[in-house]
Amino acid sequence: MTYIAKPRLRHPTLATNKVGYTRRDYEGKISTLCAGCGHDSISAAIIEACWELDIEPHHVAKLSGIGCSSKTPDYFLGASHGFNTVHGRMPSVLTGANLANRDLLYLGVSGDGDSASIGLGQFAHAMRRGVNMAYIVENNGVYGLTKGQFSATADQGSKSKKGVINSDSPVDLVAMALQLGATYVGRGFSGNKAQLVPLIKGAITHGGAAFIDVISPCVAFNNHPGSTKSYDYVREHNEAVSRIDFISSRDEITVNMGPGEVMDVRQHDGTLLRLRSLHPGYDPGDRYAAMAYMQEHQQMGEVVTGLLYVDPLATDLHTALNTSDRPLNALGAAELCPGARALERLNTSLR
Repeated sequence: MTYIAKPRLRHPTLATNKVGYTRRDYEGKISTLCAGCGHDSISAAIIEACWELDIEPHHVAKLSGIGCSSKTPDYFLGASHGFNTVHGRMPSVLTGANLANRDLLYLGVSGDGDSASIGLGQFAHAMRRGVNMAYIVENNGVYGLTKGQFSATADQGSKSKKGVINSDSPVDLVAMALQLGATYVGRGFSGNKAQLVPLIKGAITHGGAAFIDVISPCVAFNNHPGSTKSYDYVREHNEAVSRIDFISSRDEITVNMGPGEVMDVRQHDGTLLRLRSLHPGYDPGDRYAAMAYMQEHQQMGEVVTGLLYVDPLATDLHTALNTSDRPLNALGAAELCPGARALERLNTSLR
């Protein structure tokens, strides 16, 4: 049952990060999802990312909607702030929370039904407004809680477990995020932790609207021949645009690599990072090239994964609205109600 907590005991030899936490401290309750569900792998990747970033759990606000995916925040960061909204409404609730308290790190977790159907308009406005958040969609192409109907992200021509062929065109949330102005866009696969953890770390620390679409096979209803969201299909058709890692801000480490070259780079902690220069023509800083590249490989039946686009100079909704540096929920009555003269000046400026 979801309410069963994991034992609080931990082995004294478990490694701790810089803020004194072990990986166990970033876990939540026992998962009630099906054994082998890709969503549990995403939860594990989030736990690993937060542990490696030395994030204090009480500085995180995790929000979700409805669906198998939206249950998963109960399985990680058990000591964080959390809010489970109604179906499709996570982005607007997160936006309000972010405006009230900009000091928290916001993690929005949703699914393909929650974001691509009833919550599509909510998703669109969160991306175009540049809400500072890491928005993760756990995408399995089906409604797992209601026995496997096609979701809006199911590919045209894919087959359901009962043998029905999907005739509808799919909603591509990655393409929408790129078109709507998200400043960090990636796609991952729940079965590729080495790629997914750095993607999540980059999204959390981005400072703008960050979106990651994670293909997460549903072992109960969408992991069969004919499905384009199954483990076998994604593994066979995965086209990784980059091999990525995440390095926190320190003195710059520079390398000089040619196309296709492999190089070991010494990191700040003494470890070696092996880099491989792939796809020399791909530019993650070109939004429109990213859209074209993704569509091109989609026509070839390939699932493009990796960091597709990033704007290193991204701003967020607080910048656009010129809000106070102090969180709005920390302002007093004198600051929130400055009096009739201030109100008159404001009204005059709007006339």
